[in-house]
Amino acid sequence: MDIKQFVTDKARDAKLGARSIAKASSDQKNRALLKMAEAFRDRAAELIVANKQDLEFAEKKGLSKALLDRLALTEKRIADMAQGVIEVSQLPDPVGEVIKMRTRPNGMQVGRMRVPIGVIGIIYESRPNVTADATSLCLKAGNAVILRGGSEAINSNRMIVGIMRDIAKQEGLHEGAITFIDTPDREAIMELLKLEGIVDLIIPRGGEGLIRTVTENSRIPVLKHYKGVCHVFVDRDADMDMASDICFNSKVQRPGTCNAAETVLVDEPIAGRFLPVMIKRFRDAGVEIRGCAKTCSTAPEIKPAADEDFFREYLDLIINIRVVGDMDEAMDHIAHYGSAHSDTIVTKDYGRAMRFIREVDSSAVLINASTRLNDGFQFGLGAEIGISTDKIHARGPMGLEELTCTKFIVLGSGQLRQ
Repeated sequence: MDIKQFVTDKARDAKLGARSIAKASSDQKNRALLKMAEAFRDRAAELIVANKQDLEFAEKKGLSKALLDRLALTEKRIADMAQGVIEVSQLPDPVGEVIKMRTRPNGMQVGRMRVPIGVIGIIYESRPNVTADATSLCLKAGNAVILRGGSEAINSNRMIVGIMRDIAKQEGLHEGAITFIDTPDREAIMELLKLEGIVDLIIPRGGEGLIRTVTENSRIPVLKHYKGVCHVFVDRDADMDMASDICFNSKVQRPGTCNAAETVLVDEPIAGRFLPVMIKRFRDAGVEIRGCAKTCSTAPEIKPAADEDFFREYLDLIINIRVVGDMDEAMDHIAHYGSAHSDTIVTKDYGRAMRFIREVDSSAVLINASTRLNDGFQFGLGAEIGISTDKIHARGPMGLEELTCTKFIVLGSGQLRQ
């Protein structure tokens, strides 16, 4: 197979699809999305069979339990996937929205209109639900999508894409609006990244290695987050029970995700009360704990944390714990070791909570809530296409508005440049 020609042909088909979806009505897009969601539910058993093939392949490759969990499709996850598509269909269509209209001294009206970005390439690993999430968001925002999932999920992704393309065609949309590069050949990614002028934006979703490879090789603008090194800071005025629940949920609820906490920072005045209870709770759940010297003195069986551990995104049941002297030290730690993803403070002190929100520079900063809540669905955006830690164009969970750009529009009545 000529990989270069194969990928170029796919991208050109997506370009045709982009023209089709950009002019589709809201009703047409919503109708297609609702039928896609219905098809996922109706064909859940078939999706699980296809996914089983992927899981068997992934187990032979030696993927970790956390990565296998990200890959797995269950009836509940398929139902959640379908619900995410339904919620996207119910969101206001951003395409065509006119914002910031104003009248100039010569009577000319100048404003901006939201328009689709065009062709968006999504390069991602494992989680097959990303296929449905990314496609539904791109379609609703009037974009064509080129999907390139990992080899470990190729059977699941191929079936999800097949369902969505069939329904798009039934609804009068060009099939190229949903394009899937169904080859495990890694050279396909490199060829996709060269297609400036055809592909308008690349969004990588996966580990730091994948994102760095994409960023370093792409001729196309990239929206990214390298990793999710997320923190929970337990302040001296925290409610102890709430703090324990937030720390536990942030790490244990689903450790293989980018918004799972990797470090708990504990204010020194309450460390003696809080640490024994929290450490026991983590250990009972099978969490490996790596601690600073003060944490290890509380529980000597804990593994000492090396400095490089605080930079790590474990994506597993491993947590760092560090005792800090005060909130300033906690925020200094986050600024040095964090990845500007998700950071939360647990406190009853309003002033310190507001300082934390203002001074911690992350895509989402939370008060008295789990880091796991930094998510497009949880924030009311519907399904998300990813969480961007970039500062240009989009930051945080990327929903519909973040998948559009704006163009200037001018309403004149014969005005001329003087």
